[in-house]
Amino acid sequence: MSAHTASDTTGERGKDTPAVVIDSVAKHFAEVHALRGFSAEIRYGRLTGLVGPDGAGKTTLMRIMTGLLVPNGGSVTLAGLDVVKDNDAIHIVSGYMPQRFGLYEDLSVMENMRLYAQLRGMNADQHTDIFESLLEFTRLGPFTKRLAGKLSGGMKQKLGLACALMARPEVLLLDEPGVGVDPVSRQDLWRMVQELTDEGMAVVWSTAYLDEAERCESVLLLNEGKLEFDGPPQELTDRIKQRSFRLTGVSDERRAVLSRALDLGTVGDGVIQGDAVRVVLRDGAGREEIDALADEAGAKLEPVQPRFEDAFIDLLGGGPGGTSALADRMDVVELDSDIAVSCKNLTKRFGDFTATDSVSFEVSRGEIFGLLGPNGAGKSTTFKMLCGLLKPTEGEAHVVGHDLRRATGAAKSQLGYMAQKFSLYGLLTVRQNLEFSAGVYGLEGAVKRERIDEMIETFDLKQYLTTSPDSLPLGFKQRLALACSLMHRPPVLFLDEPTSGVDPITRREFWTHINGLARKGVTVMVTTHFMDEAEYCDRVALMYRAKLIALDTPDALKHTSRSDKHPDPTMEDAFIHLVESADMEDEARADARAAA
Repeated sequence: MSAHTASDTTGERGKDTPAVVIDSVAKHFAEVHALRGFSAEIRYGRLTGLVGPDGAGKTTLMRIMTGLLVPNGGSVTLAGLDVVKDNDAIHIVSGYMPQRFGLYEDLSVMENMRLYAQLRGMNADQHTDIFESLLEFTRLGPFTKRLAGKLSGGMKQKLGLACALMARPEVLLLDEPGVGVDPVSRQDLWRMVQELTDEGMAVVWSTAYLDEAERCESVLLLNEGKLEFDGPPQELTDRIKQRSFRLTGVSDERRAVLSRALDLGTVGDGVIQGDAVRVVLRDGAGREEIDALADEAGAKLEPVQPRFEDAFIDLLGGGPGGTSALADRMDVVELDSDIAVSCKNLTKRFGDFTATDSVSFEVSRGEIFGLLGPNGAGKSTTFKMLCGLLKPTEGEAHVVGHDLRRATGAAKSQLGYMAQKFSLYGLLTVRQNLEFSAGVYGLEGAVKRERIDEMIETFDLKQYLTTSPDSLPLGFKQRLALACSLMHRPPVLFLDEPTSGVDPITRREFWTHINGLARKGVTVMVTTHFMDEAEYCDRVALMYRAKLIALDTPDALKHTSRSDKHPDPTMEDAFIHLVESADMEDEARADARAAA
């Protein structure tokens, strides 16, 4: 038996055997009801997705299943054990990987694994075979001496998975393991989880990525603590057959067309898909309004296959409208030059390590420019140099005409920056963070009060004004961070993974604002691991191993990866194809050098 398989008894159970039975579970925190009489079954040998908007109760349910929280009502049995009465045993038969990285960043990969073995009651010196098997399984063998804090996002998740599998659990609970992980690393996680379920383990995968949920055998969809759907993803997707359409031929006006479509009463959801706009009609709605919009825009309206994400948004009542109140309040941005951001041979070294290697590009006024790449590719380092937060080792960068080597202060006043990791002040309240940000950007008096009130209203922050940002739901943390970065209405906005971990409805709200800002001439630079979000960008630059390996429109990048296997490739297909092609070119050059 391999080190990562479940216990001997698990493999003998069929997929119809319940691994977890949740019976009328309720949980509240003061006045907040996280779960309201929730009932479901999770089975062995199956990957079960746990999805829902922010605050739906997903993490609360996970913690109850692991015995970390006690329900106020109802019961949960896991592998035949009551999670309250048999609490000590639950930690032996279950593995749990929490939403936030729960490992010790100042310990190495192997030291973390040994520590988790000891916490599981295992003698680390007597289980070297388990370590070897887990290292091979997660492909972490070459990195055993590296500090956990120095790992990329994807490698951290693999280490967390290895530690969760240490005691050969019968049930594995993964709370949003794909957050902040690039498509290549996510493929590795999927490969590992598929092997585990094939061997009979019950795996629960909580996720905000609906393409991940679509790959699960069964999905539990929560909303406001209640179970809204339980079954195969395709069953939910089939509910919206013949309601998904694509408007083509609108490339130059796609943001305006999307905004108009989302404001139609008959349209429940819509997104930009490269040079086209994808919309979903509400249940029972006719086509008259969307046909009229297509005619006015000179677009072709064609039916497309529905996606699980379409059905998810539809079940929850549809997404936000297409109008950004934030963008509506802004004046059109006027610049002296059509180029808002540029860099030439931008390079950053940390000792012997090159984080960004001779990167060059230009971004036009009002352009949405996406910077993609695997974890550790150099995206955030490039961002920080363009924001004046890091000094380049070589090369030059300009923002709104200001040379960042000489006029860092002037450049910073022209840009807004939302960091990858939540970077506001936990010791200040939400209101105090807004006031501090307004003051930093030089806002005073009536203008300062007006802008703060605008942000409170636009991002629905009123109920949290006296709360610390640390205790906010993730979606509201991101709203607050975006509000603070936009307080001074900058002509250039840098967003470093702004929607990482937030639910699809909140992501749509963010992109409504981003699209509205771009239409007002704001230049937006964004990094993201959501490949569907890359479709919103006018152009996408792909970084890999510190270098820029591709730069083009989303549709053009997808076209490069077209093949018999992928006749209609997604952005994820394109991403993986380009990274694999870069690896093959590197190998070919290495072989040529060796031959010479």
